[in-house]
Amino acid sequence: MPQLDGQTVVVIGGSAGIGLETARLARREGAEVVITGRDADRLKQAAAEVGARGTAAFDATDPVRLEGFLADLAGPIDHILLTAGHPFYGPLSELDLDEARRYVATELVQPLVLGRAAIGRVNPGGTLLFVSGTGARRPAPGLILTTAMSVALPPVIAGLALEIAPIRANVIAPGFVDTPLSARLLGDDLEKRRQQLRDTLPIGRVIGPADVAALAVHIMANTALNGATFDIDGGQQFVRGA
Repeated sequence: MPQLDGQTVVVIGGSAGIGLETARLARREGAEVVITGRDADRLKQAAAEVGARGTAAFDATDPVRLEGFLADLAGPIDHILLTAGHPFYGPLSELDLDEARRYVATELVQPLVLGRAAIGRVNPGGTLLFVSGTGARRPAPGLILTTAMSVALPPVIAGLALEIAPIRANVIAPGFVDTPLSARLLGDDLEKRRQQLRDTLPIGRVIGPADVAALAVHIMANTALNGATFDIDGGQQFVRGA
């Protein structure tokens, strides 16, 4: 029996990378999927690839748009994965403080918006899944806000799990994942970074979107998992300089 047979999975940020791969795997496991993204053309192509039931093109960092999207969704929902957004990098001397405020507000308020909207919309035993990270847990120049948010999110989601029960809430915390976003951020240094990780990670390879998708689907299917943070980084956080 497929793990998600007859269930509905919503992937916010599902047009590429981890979100797209999770939508693809959820379909293979018997779920109907709805995916969202900012770019309507890329979203249309992704929907065709996975056979999505529906799509919506909007900026998920806008709480009004996010609430409106969830309110308009037809039928019950079983799981929601939020992968929209990206890390916030930059040295203190170059930080745009207005942009920094928006980033912090989004990272802390977005889960609350999603949690409140899920009540009465997500089936009991379903889960809200949020993507954080392990790579930024060690403070370093240029990572002030990303480090802070990666530490802040797990207790927020643990509290959310208590508030919205019997809906579950969990965090997936990847290290470096070889995605189109990583390629855009690293540019010409991408292959160098891949080789560094192959040489230093205990698993001897780079984490890909399919690895994270497999964990996401497992958390959706296993109803005993709640209020927890699941690291998936191949041991990166324990390797100096990785």
